[in-house]
Amino acid sequence: MKPSQLIQAIDCSIDQRLPLFIWGAAGIGKSQIVQQVAAERKMSLCDIRAVLLDPVDLRGLPRIDGDKTVWTPPAFLPTDGKGILFLDELTSAPQMVQAACYQLVLDRKLGEYTLPDGYIVIAAGNPASERGVHFAMPRPLRNRFIHATLDPDFDEWCMWGVKSNRIRHEIMAFLRLRRELLFQPGKADDNAWASPRTYEMASRAMDGLISRGADKETTYAVLAGTLGEGVTVEFMSFLTLLRTLPSIDEILLNPQHAPVPDDPSARIAVATGLGRVITGHSIGNGLTYLQRLPDEFVVLAMRDAAMRDRAITHTPEFTGFATKYGGMLA
Repeated sequence: MKPSQLIQAIDCSIDQRLPLFIWGAAGIGKSQIVQQVAAERKMSLCDIRAVLLDPVDLRGLPRIDGDKTVWTPPAFLPTDGKGILFLDELTSAPQMVQAACYQLVLDRKLGEYTLPDGYIVIAAGNPASERGVHFAMPRPLRNRFIHATLDPDFDEWCMWGVKSNRIRHEIMAFLRLRRELLFQPGKADDNAWASPRTYEMASRAMDGLISRGADKETTYAVLAGTLGEGVTVEFMSFLTLLRTLPSIDEILLNPQHAPVPDDPSARIAVATGLGRVITGHSIGNGLTYLQRLPDEFVVLAMRDAAMRDRAITHTPEFTGFATKYGGMLA
């Protein structure tokens, strides 16, 4: 399922107090989506990395109480409030650790410990095909969860990248040309490959490299160590193309005379760059330039700008744009 569908599944799980297990490849955003839902619903997130636990860790340590032995639950288990008990990387934990979760997942208890009513159990893990540390989930534990499988979706990732402003416009423009490169799992012995997670890392790495004036060789080495060599070769060629284009500042300062590229990939890059920076003050100049391009690039840039800053939609310029291009916005 797509990220938006997974969010609905998590919401259902929370509302109905049903345990949910999220399957998916490494680096596609499973943990981040759970964090996002918890933040949006103002719920606490108790993130437990099951791979770091021993089987006895969940139940806690015994102590003497009068003439009885009782178990003292660990401090990392919640005792009140509402939230998500997130058992991340559960399939990387040994089966004895997974077995310790049986009662916790289904009965919401573990020895003397009871999970607060306001909490729900969600777990996540990678399938064996990911070739990581993996232990098959025992069938009794599997049967205690609703199972959902997350797949990367370019359109939704792109919307997230625009709204969050966490992905550089060069990467966004590149992937709009080669959307199939959003997730390239690579070979078994590869250290780096392209995924939603590594594109975010690459974006942050570029921020640092540019601020330090890194040369082309250093930039290539760092990006190849983040996205893999094949994707990086294509991306570096795309960056070379970008250097031949007018700067976004030049376009906004001189929208009627700044050069308009003929190459479709260059037009995508310019439209993506404008969508990243247009504000309520610069929307007039931005539209003046964009309307020298084919309609689809006008819509691309303005849709990005509106997703990033909803205040833009209240300007007279955007109203005029929406009236003219309304059919393409649907």
